[in-house]
Amino acid sequence: MSKFFQIKSYFNHWLNVVDEHSIHSPFFFDLYNKVIKKADPDRSEFASIEELRANLLRNKTVVTINDLGAKSPHFKKENRLLSKIAETSLSPESYCRLYDRIIRYTEATQILELGTSLGITTLYLAHNKNTHVTTFEGSPSIINIALTHFERFKAANIELIEGNLDSELSDYLLNPAKLDFVLMDANHRYEPTMRYFNLLSRRMAEKGVIVMDDIHYSEEMNLAWKELSKHQLVYGSVDLFRCGILFFDPAMNRQHYIWSV
Repeated sequence: MSKFFQIKSYFNHWLNVVDEHSIHSPFFFDLYNKVIKKADPDRSEFASIEELRANLLRNKTVVTINDLGAKSPHFKKENRLLSKIAETSLSPESYCRLYDRIIRYTEATQILELGTSLGITTLYLAHNKNTHVTTFEGSPSIINIALTHFERFKAANIELIEGNLDSELSDYLLNPAKLDFVLMDANHRYEPTMRYFNLLSRRMAEKGVIVMDDIHYSEEMNLAWKELSKHQLVYGSVDLFRCGILFFDPAMNRQHYIWSV
């Protein structure tokens, strides 16, 4: 990961940010005001999840994990403090709440998450009990922790699939059911990101949404974002710097926006 690249990307992003006065699409104007810029009126509904996050950030238990992500291109075991895993892998609270707002706004019910980690973001995705969340994780020790959290919150609408995403995702997508919302937060490299997208795009509902995390994490993730935001099946996109949102509704007439959160 290049710090210089991230700093440069950050400044480029802010130079191109627009506000609601530059949004001509009724859909995106509504999305900007009701979802992106609208803070949740009552954060207390997520207080128990955030209490769990705080506990994880203080937890000094050593966990042996199997790392299959961007930092380890090949299968690798290593020991890490649970607090460090939480610090580096969990989506910030503000983005978790944003994902919840997107799900509510789009009335998504079939949700897919690539990269469970400790399950904090998953609990947000599953907060609306009318949803069904399928999430993928490759490290058995991390899976055990996440499952404990799901049981604690009685999140019966979460299904966790264990294994290497490279093989498990294609098997899962043999199911013809359409997906309404996908969070891609697993392998932050160009080739797997493109491959996962190509598999997922065939199963997206017409008004489906894919959120890509860490789109400016590295040069190859930035390249993947640029290409996917112009993909023939993508009709609208929003760059929020940390994440990008891809829309599959043909009625959007190929519009792209750069916003701040």
